[in-house]
Amino acid sequence: MSDAAVSLLILLAVIVVFIWNKLPVGLVAIITALTLYATGLLTLEQSLAGFGDPVVVFIASLFVVSEGIDSAGVTTWAGRWLLDKVGGNPKVALIALMLMAAVMSALISLNGAAAALIPMIVVMAMRLGVAPGTLLMPMAFAGSAGALLILTGSPVNVLVSQAAADAGAGAFSFFSFTIVGVPLVIVTIAVVALLGPRLLPQRTSSSAPPDLSEHADTLAEHYELVDGFFRLRVTESSPIVDTALGSLDLAGYPGLRLIAAQRGLERLPSSTELDAGDVVVVTGPDDEVARLAAAQALDVTMRPITRGSDVLVGKTEGVAELVIPPRSPLVGEAVFPGMLRGSDLLVLGIRRRGKERGARTTVLEEGDSLLVHGSWAAVEELVDHRDVLVVNSPDQLRRQAVPLGAKAPVAIAVLAGMIVLLAFNLVPPAAAGLAAAAAMVLFRVVSAGQAARAVSWQTVILIGGLIPLSTAIQTSGAAELISDKLVAIVGDGHPILVLLALFLLTALLGQFISNTATVLIIIPIAVAAASESGVSPLPILMAVAVAGSASFLTPVSTPANMMVLGPGGYRFGDYWKLGLPLLVAWLLVALLIIPRVWPL
Repeated sequence: MSDAAVSLLILLAVIVVFIWNKLPVGLVAIITALTLYATGLLTLEQSLAGFGDPVVVFIASLFVVSEGIDSAGVTTWAGRWLLDKVGGNPKVALIALMLMAAVMSALISLNGAAAALIPMIVVMAMRLGVAPGTLLMPMAFAGSAGALLILTGSPVNVLVSQAAADAGAGAFSFFSFTIVGVPLVIVTIAVVALLGPRLLPQRTSSSAPPDLSEHADTLAEHYELVDGFFRLRVTESSPIVDTALGSLDLAGYPGLRLIAAQRGLERLPSSTELDAGDVVVVTGPDDEVARLAAAQALDVTMRPITRGSDVLVGKTEGVAELVIPPRSPLVGEAVFPGMLRGSDLLVLGIRRRGKERGARTTVLEEGDSLLVHGSWAAVEELVDHRDVLVVNSPDQLRRQAVPLGAKAPVAIAVLAGMIVLLAFNLVPPAAAGLAAAAAMVLFRVVSAGQAARAVSWQTVILIGGLIPLSTAIQTSGAAELISDKLVAIVGDGHPILVLLALFLLTALLGQFISNTATVLIIIPIAVAAASESGVSPLPILMAVAVAGSASFLTPVSTPANMMVLGPGGYRFGDYWKLGLPLLVAWLLVALLIIPRVWPL
């Protein structure tokens, strides 16, 4: 059997396994790369080269950039701004979201836009009272159209432009794709707005992130943060120095009550004599606390953190609810509201068996819950703490409740810098993406661990494992074989038939393998077909780019489609219902516009 036949059989097997949908797509990609090596079609280096391909590196870096934008609260701000503008109208919100997805896809790629927008869209769906599935698939489809707005909107565009230059027709300019991209965005929004309500599923996924935008107020009410507490530091001139804590007389201050005292991070027994630097924690009316502080030479180091307080959840500080698990070392430890734990965590409240413990010392038991307050860095570190269980992700709380966080200007500047590098082609896309991702970590917009978790490794493995398949199809002669058959089928008819045939072939393959891999497979076929038919490669390659982005029929066709699969509650067969009419609409746009702008 010839190498061309073997490579085509492997391609067919990959498509069948994807449709079967019983194996993880990343595993299929790895098996594909190993099969290419085992059959001798590629060397080991060629079979693994996809994982180091600049396209894969670029896509991986974009996940980190998107994480930085989302982590800094930029997407939360954009979502709130969008909600304020569209009000509670789901139809208007749908159109606005699709426009936003299209623009963001052009700026940070479809995959990056999807990664950044999904959490915001799920929360927005909850507030609008609609299923997330009615918004997430339209977002992914609009993003596919937006990726065609500019040259750097998609790796596919870059590949096609380079292919045009290699074919001697000259590369496409930065805004060449805009000519066809704008009509495609408009058509996509129109088709989805018209058919989406009837064709999209109304399921709600159990994996959708919770709405935590009002979570801080919920916690404040749950832990009855009404009066709060004051932390008062004993100064050297204070008359209560050398006074036993249990002997501290607050009778002259109506409503004022002693909670406890701390020396450093240790709780003081009532028999301990107070010393300069000790902290006394009290609760009561503000005016009485002020009188006490003035009379006893105490410094007020912390005022109450109550419901509605600006510092409960802010740009630099946040809260977390913790549960004491069985066998935790914290069982048996005495804590109280106002107690400082560690260098940057303050206990705000304690609950046991569903009841708030109030302003008193509590010896912790299994199942007790605590509300703690501190810097976002300290609060988020609790997620990895083995002694406690964190009820809700502080990271999600910060993203949803704090629009335009402290690092938002830095994140926006990094994104803008990446766009400039890409728009003016100052460096290769992979270099621009890596520089932006590194800057996000360097300027502490995201941590190194957060950056690693942000990357969709399934997407990276999928694309990296399938790029060698494109190499095999090109080097084995399968590309020329398909090209000859295609031209023979079309015959000597109108050149538009060549464009139509290549569009359909690209779109078909693009439903089962990544659009980048699809275009890599089709490019040599398209250039050969254009040469044999005596037509310019420019319209043919532009049609390939459009068809490569028209990946609407399956969840495995683009990483963005995969990303919305879980949060949207979709099934494999949900995509083609809306995707098929949209694919037909894209075909019509391509046939109407491309031959008029780039004559055949």
